Amino acid sequence: MNGLSYQYISENADETKALAATLAPRLLAGDVLVLVGDLGAGKTQFTQGLGAELGVASEITSPTFNLCCAYTDGSLPLYHFDLYRLEQPEELDDIDYWATLEGDGVSVVEWGDKFPGDMPLDYLELSFTLDDAGRRVVRAHAYGQRARRLLTIWGNDSVQGFMEINE
Repeated sequence: MNGLSYQYISENADETKALAATLAPRLLAGDVLVLVGDLGAGKTQFTQGLGAELGVASEITSPTFNLCCAYTDGSLPLYHFDLYRLEQPEELDDIDYWATLEGDGVSVVEWGDKFPGDMPLDYLELSFTLDDAGRRVVRAHAYGQRARRLLTIWGNDSVQGFMEINE
């Protein structure tokens, strides 16, 4: 993997949400976050923390059955995709995937690694794993110039314990 990467170890769900809250003020319309990792590793909790900081009043849940949930009551619209149930990349057209990514809000795409050829040119990938102690290891990797700027600012300015790593 080339490029800029950071890592954070979260002890619990509240820390995962707090980590996301530090990213939210830096996001702009058109930013895309791709969340990858096993079930229960913290992807939806991260999105909940992001939404709370953006001022989303409604409960954010995994959009597994809806495929995309839109939260438009915050300071910036939040579009939460879950691609887990999709089988073919062509199905992305059925959920207006590309128009939403290029739209007026921030898009969070869970299970985006199912369709690596259908990711935008510029996005921040967050990989969630559980270590042997049950902590969430969050690795952030930037793809593209905007994502690199975003990760540099987020990693250097706001998150104690967020460390740059060489991969």
